[in-house]
Amino acid sequence: MPEQQVDIETTAALVAAVAQGVAVVRVAAQLIDVPTLQLHPGQAVVGFGGSARLAFGAGQDGLELCSDNCVEGLELAADPDRRAIFNDTSVDDLGRLELRQLRITGCVRLLAADRVRKGHVEAHDVHILAADARGFDERPAGFGVEVVPGVFTVWNRQVDPSVTITADLTGLSIGLAGAPVRGGGVFVAGAGDVGGRLLVARLETGEVHSDGGIAPGTPDRISGGVFTVSGAVVDQVRNRGPVTTYGPNDMVLDNWGVVDRWTAEAKITSYGPSGIGFVNFGSLRSLQLLAPIETFGGGARGFNIYAGSLVEAEFDRVVTHGDGAVGVQISQPVGCITVRRGIETHGGVGDSLVKGVVTRLAATALSIKPGGAAREVSVSGGLVTHGAGVEALELHGVVEALTVQGGLEAAGKGFASM
Repeated sequence: MPEQQVDIETTAALVAAVAQGVAVVRVAAQLIDVPTLQLHPGQAVVGFGGSARLAFGAGQDGLELCSDNCVEGLELAADPDRRAIFNDTSVDDLGRLELRQLRITGCVRLLAADRVRKGHVEAHDVHILAADARGFDERPAGFGVEVVPGVFTVWNRQVDPSVTITADLTGLSIGLAGAPVRGGGVFVAGAGDVGGRLLVARLETGEVHSDGGIAPGTPDRISGGVFTVSGAVVDQVRNRGPVTTYGPNDMVLDNWGVVDRWTAEAKITSYGPSGIGFVNFGSLRSLQLLAPIETFGGGARGFNIYAGSLVEAEFDRVVTHGDGAVGVQISQPVGCITVRRGIETHGGVGDSLVKGVVTRLAATALSIKPGGAAREVSVSGGLVTHGAGVEALELHGVVEALTVQGGLEAAGKGFASM
């Protein structure tokens, strides 16, 4: 019988302990040239002493989880485009997979595919320092675009709607300020609207910095800083730290799934063209953004909803700086929209990506498109535009109650100033 616990300080000892099925492998050193390790069911690899690190060999993936595995208190370093943590899809049941207190270079990809039909994922205090998810070919598609997966991905890909995977995810941090990961950031998904589901109790993030690396002008590809994709059903999303995207078509926050409550406590920022602050195509009951949305790219809207549902949304402030960068755009019936400190745009007319089609838009502060409707829209702090000929308010839909405190100002001589 293998030992129940062993402390190791060399790569050879680590390989041997994992291969022998030791229940708890404790790492107390910084190890190099570690090969891909396939964990046995129920096996744990944990660090102690504060400096445990596994540096995997060039071109190698890292830890392959099986079922009922735990990885805790370690730094894991693979090549950025390799999988630092992934799972064996030839098992029927993932059991309970636990990731705790990890610093990672490389991607985390946990998939329900092939034979996997059930399981639960716990991930807490996981920081992915650097990673590149652009090379993974499996990409969900919808609304005229495909989605680049995240460097942290939990995805139920089983088309059978009876297959349910559950998860609880907190303390996820992605990239560094000015040094974003490539590809998406945090990505949780099921198998579309009619396939297997991923049920997430909590999705909580710290700082997130991502750059999808999408070529400028690409109309049919997007990525997201934090993305809840079709088939994901989430009780609560909470962004406790700022979320920033840097590239073209990089949504900062995007929902295609079903979310009950989404709260962002820190600033939401986009620097790329058509990089939108918050996009909703799914079902969202309550959205609360406690800090500003600010975008800096052409066509980079602050908030838009083109499909799905939204019961109530509260924004702190929305500011955009690019041509075609609408502040708030509503093209679908919604409930109540509240903005506490105004909507302001600094651009004129320009291109913006709309459901896979590059479309000419004016940087209107508040735009209610044909088909758009709201029970109530209340804006304190005014609607302000600076672009030449750009209106502060565009109302082609129906708003039952509209209140704007602070007035409408079209500084660039738009309709509202005439």
